[in-house]
Parts: sequence; structure tokens; C-alpha cells
Amino acid sequence: MAQFSPFDQQMMSLALQEARKALYLSNPNPRVGCVICKGDKILGQGFTQRVGGNHAEIEAIANARHLGASDSDLQGSAVYVSLEPCSHKGRTPPCCDALERIGPARVVIAMQDPNPKVSGQGVARLVQLGITVHCGLLEQEATSLNLGFVKRMTQGLPYVRMKIAASLDGRTALLNRQSQWITGAAARADGHHWRAQACAILSGGGTVREDDPQLTVRDVVTQRQPLRVIVDSHLETPLNAKVLNDANVLLVCANPEPKHLRAMQDALKEKGIPILELPNPKGKVDLPKLFSYLAKEYEINEVHVEAGFKLNGSLVRESCVDELLIYQAPCFLGDGLGMANIASLNQLSDRQDWTIIDHRLIGGDLRIRAVPNKAKK
Repeated sequence: MAQFSPFDQQMMSLALQEARKALYLSNPNPRVGCVICKGDKILGQGFTQRVGGNHAEIEAIANARHLGASDSDLQGSAVYVSLEPCSHKGRTPPCCDALERIGPARVVIAMQDPNPKVSGQGVARLVQLGITVHCGLLEQEATSLNLGFVKRMTQGLPYVRMKIAASLDGRTALLNRQSQWITGAAARADGHHWRAQACAILSGGGTVREDDPQLTVRDVVTQRQPLRVIVDSHLETPLNAKVLNDANVLLVCANPEPKHLRAMQDALKEKGIPILELPNPKGKVDLPKLFSYLAKEYEINEVHVEAGFKLNGSLVRESCVDELLIYQAPCFLGDGLGMANIASLNQLSDRQDWTIIDHRLIGGDLRIRAVPNKAKK
């Protein structure tokens, strides 16, 4: 295994800082950062642009040229990149070709690309060119930036993160369905950060009817808006709902009345909004098949769920959730709706256990991130 110097650690940390700049930008491509240096001098750095644009390596080379680096400066340089450079032509030319042209002596890679079109082939290509390649530096940090991309490439599914705002006694709304606002402004703004990095925001028809949300990113600056996916078994979403104001929506139903389905299809055709029929044997939307469809047909890496307790319960029961994102306000609400509609248990051993991976204060509210306990999943 390669021994990495403190300078290597520093440069890869900088490459990961670059990768984080693509957090809201690069979907469905992975978030990648690159730094080029020679000796102890940084020549250029960059990150993956919006889909169809430059990859991180190309941006770093362009930045080095912009800062005055010559061919001789780049020759024999060291390249630090958070993901294995691609060796195939996709939407853009192979990054390995660009690296070949500048002739680095060494390429340090944080993680291997899980894309089967690339995995290992980028490294092999660089080695064939006589470039020294080292892998695995800050691999865990690089992977955590691309959980959705990794899951889509390895399992054909997106990473599903469920956001819930609740009181200390676990209530997400009063019995009269009033829920705005349980948490404070800082927590709501933080929620938009998670919306912005997702490829899709998923909600239910009931939430749309009761709250009429836009389900768009507004509290952070972003160049792209996630796809809005509305799960509505009987297709009861009102045609004047705010979420239907543009075409960046997918309505998913199970068993609507045929005449009503045709009427909705005709009404939404002008807006360019498709309706997907995906029933399960119980007459509800087949949620596992939906996520597989989103990964395959829309290249969705991450799904951000903002739904009511019924849909939340279905997602949890069917083991569709990879992470809980809970904002807990310091208050009690008494009788009301819970976080997820889960059936009563007869014994504690039947419970679903989760592992808390992060907890911190966001304004006056507690944010908890948790993942399913692998031992019992």
C-alpha cells in the first residue's frame, strides 16, 4: 500500500474541498475535485461542472493554463483527484486523454470509480502511459460525497434520505394537520441545503393537497432544481397545485379510475408532465420499483423525501430509506401525527434499530442523521 505524505494529505483535502463545490451542481455525475501541483506549488484546481460540462481534471488543467502554467510546468506534475479519471467517451471526452497530453509523473486518486464503464480502467490506462498511480487517499471522505452515485452504479438504486421535522414528542403535525412551522428558520434553510444536493424531491399526493408546497430549492443558491416526484395512488393531485407549475415533475399513480387518468393525462400534456402507472399487488404505488425506475430512466443519485407520516411509514416498512434527516424542535405538541405510520409491535425485539451518524444544533433545533442498523436491516 502506498505511503502518503502530509503534503499528499493536504492536496487531497484541497481536492475534496473542490469536489464539495459541485454538491448542488454536477448531478447525475459524481462530485469530483482535482488539484495539480509541482513540487510544493499548486498550478491549478477545479471541480466537475454541470452535466455535459467539464470534469474536474479538465477544469484544473484550464485553471492552470489561466494562471500561466506552461507545458513544461505541467510535464512531470502531480495530479490529485478525488475519483478515478474516466477512460471512456461519455457526454465528454476521456479525462485520461487530457492527462496524457499534459504528462504528469504521478496521479493520486481518492476512490475508484464504481461506474462499470470506468472502474479500474482509468487506473490501467494511466499505468500504461507510464504514470505512477496511487489510490485510496481519503477514500472514505470521497465516498461520502457520492453516496448516491455509488449506490446507483453498484445497486441500480438511488440513495434515499428522508427529512422529518418533529417535536420532542415525535409529532409532525397537529390532529387538524397544521404543521407550519414546527422548526425554526435555520432548520428550514438547512433542509434546503439537502434538497439542493438531491436529484429528486419525493412527496405524496396528500402532502400536496394539504400544504400545496412548491418543493423547490429557494434558501440556497443553485443552478439546477431537482425533479419533483409525487406519489399519488389515485391521482388526486389538484391541477392548480403549485408543484405542477412547470414540467420538472413526475406524477406516479397506482390504480386511478381510467376516465380520470385519461383526463389528467390530457390536462398535463400541455405542461409536459408525465404520469407513470406503477401499481403493486395491494393497489398502491410500488415504491421499490419506483426507485429502480428513477435510477435507470432519470439517472437519479439521491432522493430527498419530504412527505407525510403515511408515505413515510410505507417507505420505512419497505426498507427503502437509507438515511433519516430529523429536525427536532424543543417543544411538545401532544396528540398529533407521528413521524411515520408504523404498525404497533407486540415485542421490542421487532423494532427497527437505527444508528445515529451525526447530531448537532441548527439554530434552536436538534438535527439528527441516522442510518438503518446493518445488523437488523
